Amino acid sequence: MRTLSRPSDHYDSDARVVNPTLGVVGWLRWFWRQLTSMRTALLLLLLLAIAAVPGSLFPQRSSDPNGVTQYFRDHADTAPTLDKFQLFDVYSSVWFSAIYLLLFISLIGCVIPRTKHHIVALRTPPPATPANLSRLPAFVSATLKGVTAEEVLESARKALKGQRYRVVRYDRDGAITVSAERGYARETGNLIFHFALVGVLITVGFGSGFGFAGQRVIVEGQAFTNTLLAYDSFNPGRFFQASTLVPYTITLDKFTAKYEETNKQAIGQPVDFTADVTTQMKGEAPQQTTIKVNDPLRIGGTDVYLLGNGYAPQVTIRNAKGEVIFTDIIPFLPQDKNLTSLGVVKIPDGLAKQIGLIGFFYPTVSQGHSGASFSIYPDTIDPQLTFDAYQGDLGLDAGVPRSVYALDTGNMTKIAGRNSPNGALEMRPGETVQLPNGLGSVTFDGVKRFASLDIHRDPTQGWVLFFALASLGGLLISLFIPRRRMWVSVTQKTKGSVTVECAGLARGDDPTLEGAVAALEQSIERDLGLTRD
Repeated sequence: MRTLSRPSDHYDSDARVVNPTLGVVGWLRWFWRQLTSMRTALLLLLLLAIAAVPGSLFPQRSSDPNGVTQYFRDHADTAPTLDKFQLFDVYSSVWFSAIYLLLFISLIGCVIPRTKHHIVALRTPPPATPANLSRLPAFVSATLKGVTAEEVLESARKALKGQRYRVVRYDRDGAITVSAERGYARETGNLIFHFALVGVLITVGFGSGFGFAGQRVIVEGQAFTNTLLAYDSFNPGRFFQASTLVPYTITLDKFTAKYEETNKQAIGQPVDFTADVTTQMKGEAPQQTTIKVNDPLRIGGTDVYLLGNGYAPQVTIRNAKGEVIFTDIIPFLPQDKNLTSLGVVKIPDGLAKQIGLIGFFYPTVSQGHSGASFSIYPDTIDPQLTFDAYQGDLGLDAGVPRSVYALDTGNMTKIAGRNSPNGALEMRPGETVQLPNGLGSVTFDGVKRFASLDIHRDPTQGWVLFFALASLGGLLISLFIPRRRMWVSVTQKTKGSVTVECAGLARGDDPTLEGAVAALEQSIERDLGLTRD
């Protein structure tokens, strides 16, 4: 038995295959190809959407600084850990910005090569007619009499031109043909969509960098001037400059709230909020307008939104001699749907002792079985103001910033209210009660409404809208315009008899392709008045 020998250059099956070393440049090229692939761009877009979720779950410093402060109070153990991961500054965090930047680079890397390829394709004539049209997905053939091959071909060319095909003639042995192609707008729409998406990313970035968001509480009869010092809270973009603030004033003339009164299942539910305001630009006449929840005011390049509302009791405090030492209209923060509201008054000077008052305002007061007061309706049908009074050190001399809506009672003694020698100070509008220990008196002069305004400036709003509409238009074009190639081949059989073959090929799914090919052949017959053999 003869043993077959292997050639000298034979590699055994167990020989190791050694891949070439990529090196630094090779790995960079590989990384760039992976980053600029459409699959990576879609993955980054999905990650960006997921990364934005914490911004709706946790209060953000840029839009709700008070909410962040309250979250730290309510979750003292977990809030610092969450803050380390920048969950209260999601949209300016390092990880969100990284995804945003990678998505931007990936889209640019995807779109530019595709644009170059598309431009070349637009300038390239349709491909030559295949030799065997019957192998294509859509095909129809007919023998026609009474015409020449040139007449049939010219009719086919005219029909295809009428359907906005690009048509090129190709002749080959024994047959004359036309090759037609259309649907390049599909890729054009696709590119428009991606370029518009890049435009949205750029404009949103510029808008957040050069814009700002601020909040201000205005009581009826008071005015707001668009200056940095006038805002209760202000969150500027990274490139914001105070010189971009357009000077204007907004005066809250009246705030009107409507509540449900007929539906027993929804008594007291808000129906409508309207802020009647007077606006004035610098050097212009005042104008009266309104601000509603879904109808913001546009003034001085800013959008003014109606964010919230509540009550602001007017309180006057006199010392033991009857001298007025404090009078102000104090916004109280709503605590429930019936607008039971909480406020604080601090009197560091003017009395024998420093006094702090924690007040509750009830628009329509009622008392439960335990004797505790609460509001049963959000409108001022039977309003009442109560105060718990504290005497001692307010802590204002330490130089540490204190919230106007909170009172630190650690170094104070309760002198009026529950679990104190004296009951709470209860007042109806116009009533006066005496402070304990002969310190003075408190008068409830009346109550007004306040509106909380959210003021935004985004200099790229118009561009964002433009690119959003462009992306929608590009997406619709790419979805509803088919990419299709058509061929017509005409062969002269005998004198006065020709054979015409029509075929089509679609790029992607096209359920109407067969019908389009059949309709093309029928249109040729109708145009020339031909009859089939």
